[in-house]
Amino acid sequence: MKFLKLLFICSLFFAAAQSHAQVHVDQITHNSKDRFITTTIGYPIPGTFAPIGQKQPITVLNPDGTGFIQAEDLSKQKINWGIECTEEGVPVFKEGFNSASYTFWYRTNDSEEWYYSQFSIHFAKKKMFLMGERVKEYEDYNVQ
Repeated sequence: MKFLKLLFICSLFFAAAQSHAQVHVDQITHNSKDRFITTTIGYPIPGTFAPIGQKQPITVLNPDGTGFIQAEDLSKQKINWGIECTEEGVPVFKEGFNSASYTFWYRTNDSEEWYYSQFSIHFAKKKMFLMGERVKEYEDYNVQ
């Protein structure tokens, strides 16, 4: 009986460790300083972002941390991206009135240089803004 209890407790511990390990964290270096990024912050970041009322230029963010940014001339550059977080994968953000601002990090595939911009979520409007001008609407699956 004690063995079964021990086995049950171990399986719970293993399941909790596996679910915690689902957040993938990458380490990047910018200006000789190490930072950490993730694509998982509890909101549906992946998708297509475009200027309000326009179809292009767009930015596409894939769940795996890849995507592309389209310039004003509609040329595309493949990117790797992430949201700044702690080493443990906890997103770093600044809370505003009914919003949250994050640091969005990206680099083009042909460069080792990382760039940053603002990523914000406006909860009442159900919109996410990338680089201040590109936006996407989202559904909030976190509401209980």
